[in-house]
Amino acid sequence: MPKNIEPVYYGEYLQLDKLLDAQAPHSRKYGAEAHDETLFIIVHQVYELWFKQVLHELRSIHQALQADQLDDRTLYTLAHRLKRVLAIQDLMNDQVGIIETMTPQEFLAFRDYLVPASGFQSIQFKELEILLGLTRGHRIAFDQQSFYNRLNDTDRAYLEALEQQPSLFDRVDAWLARMPFLEFNDFSFWQTYQQAVTTALDHDEKIIRETAATPEQLATELASLQSNRDNFAALFDNNRYIELQKNGQVRLSQQAMLSALFITQYREEPAFHLAHQVITGLAEMDEKLTIWRYKHAMMVQRMLGTKIGTGGSSGHDYLRRTTEQNRVFKDFFAMATYLLPKAALPELPAHVQQALGFYFRSNHATA
Repeated sequence: MPKNIEPVYYGEYLQLDKLLDAQAPHSRKYGAEAHDETLFIIVHQVYELWFKQVLHELRSIHQALQADQLDDRTLYTLAHRLKRVLAIQDLMNDQVGIIETMTPQEFLAFRDYLVPASGFQSIQFKELEILLGLTRGHRIAFDQQSFYNRLNDTDRAYLEALEQQPSLFDRVDAWLARMPFLEFNDFSFWQTYQQAVTTALDHDEKIIRETAATPEQLATELASLQSNRDNFAALFDNNRYIELQKNGQVRLSQQAMLSALFITQYREEPAFHLAHQVITGLAEMDEKLTIWRYKHAMMVQRMLGTKIGTGGSSGHDYLRRTTEQNRVFKDFFAMATYLLPKAALPELPAHVQQALGFYFRSNHATA
């Protein structure tokens, strides 16, 4: 790496003259400046900077996932960048506590001057949601109607074009669906796992029948067990799985779900280490985004009570509903429904273990 030719000055490199002059409290136009409006502006500007960095990381991950094959070097990079996103999300979640140092009355001193500006108009956050896979059809009803409200024509056209492109969820689904190890020579994970599930559930039924204290308890526990059987049956039956997708119970394709399940159950296999880190990273990112939504909803309730938001939403109630429903990778959480204890897992055939392992061979004969 060659040395720079021209010297770099700290303030010029960071463009601090622009950055530190970008806080203009709106309240000063109407009288005395509200002291806490500067905090409000800086917190939201910092959020936008972190959104920019998260988008930078996720775009690179999205691009890498377009490749037909992902080697370990690429998977390491994806896992590493996801960890960075998670660290940023921790900061963003902690940042809610900073804005909560402002009291409701201090917020009300300038809040009405901001109408109709709203977090609804954060183009970067909307792009983040769309990039992840939270497109119009997967939003709550209010969002489907209002997502593009109060945007200028340029921003609206930009976001609508993004919705037509494959999302990160789409890329992850395609990556998992083409994993080769579900069918490997004479080994079929589908058949092997289904047999293990049947054995495990039959064992559970035997225990229930032997230990139930009353007929009522027996009926209740058998009904619960049958629900588990139905869940597993849908996992292995293409038509029933499609019905689950239509009902919104799952979003991943059947092949991708089975691949994710296989990777998770056998994550100690060397070939699955990095793939499992990517799956875990995506699930944690979804979890931390949900936590951010929840903390944001609680903060809004604390500041506004039941008042409507400056963007016209129902404030806390709207944010609470998006917290519960606007999730992308929730299938990785629901996957726990289909996990078996290690003791119940079938042992992989030797040739499959050989394919999933790493082996070093020396070119030098030993004495």
